[in-house]
Amino acid sequence: MFDVIIVGGSYAGVSAGLQLARARRKVLVIDAGVRRNRFAHSSHGFLGQDGRNPGAIAEEARDQLLAYPTVQWLTQSAVSAVKEGGEFVVGTADGARFSGRRLILASGVVDELPAIPGLAERWGQSVFHCPYCHGYELDGGPIGVLAASPVAIHHAMMLPDWGPTTFFLNGVFEPDAEQLAQLQRRGVQLEREGVVAVEGERPNVTLASGRVVELAGLFTQPRTRMASPLPAMLGCAFEDGPMGPFIKVDALRETSVPGVFACGDAAVAAGNVAIAVGEGARTGGAAHHSLIFR
Repeated sequence: MFDVIIVGGSYAGVSAGLQLARARRKVLVIDAGVRRNRFAHSSHGFLGQDGRNPGAIAEEARDQLLAYPTVQWLTQSAVSAVKEGGEFVVGTADGARFSGRRLILASGVVDELPAIPGLAERWGQSVFHCPYCHGYELDGGPIGVLAASPVAIHHAMMLPDWGPTTFFLNGVFEPDAEQLAQLQRRGVQLEREGVVAVEGERPNVTLASGRVVELAGLFTQPRTRMASPLPAMLGCAFEDGPMGPFIKVDALRETSVPGVFACGDAAVAAGNVAIAVGEGARTGGAAHHSLIFR
């Protein structure tokens, strides 16, 4: 019997586990080893870690957590979860079952990109979502925004702060009169010709006519879905965000299911490493309090 089982051992899950470990609680982290930002070479905007390889940050954090004797780590996929009496039973892909008094879901999301050849291969390297994470490194060079949803207008309005911006509407989005005026004031160039491929290292956007637009970086809006079936399996309520559904939590990061907490990208409309670490710390503390005051 564990005090808390944490599903997901990336930044939010490890941060939550650290608070619990320091309270000398017995913790199990179940992690499949598939970080959302595994495609990126560097992480930015995280105080004290700016520019470091995200895998190195995650590995060091895991080592620090496992230095606490009450923590166990299982590299496995959690495939089931059920509440039995006053505890939660989590099943893994290898058929094992583990029980905990509390459950923290830090299982993250999966990005679903527009189906354009060459886009997925460059995800996290020259094709991005977050300008705060990757915009500065483009050194003021030409930037593209590929519309994949109405959220694209926000990208197109923001990115001129990082470089001259071309907005590829791609038949997905058409700005209204007010938005057109706003884009003009921001100096955004509109491109209505369809995008057929993304090629090259920088990358280059190939249009339907064969014309190629050279860029320093390209931003788009992936649709996100839960990386784990557990939130739905447990009956957690969801909220609709601009990129996809996320787990609904209260001020203490508890879900609609008592005793189940959530943090990280699975429980925010949009986030980054710094936000995940902060929310993980809040969630670990809240889960610990619930063990005492209920």
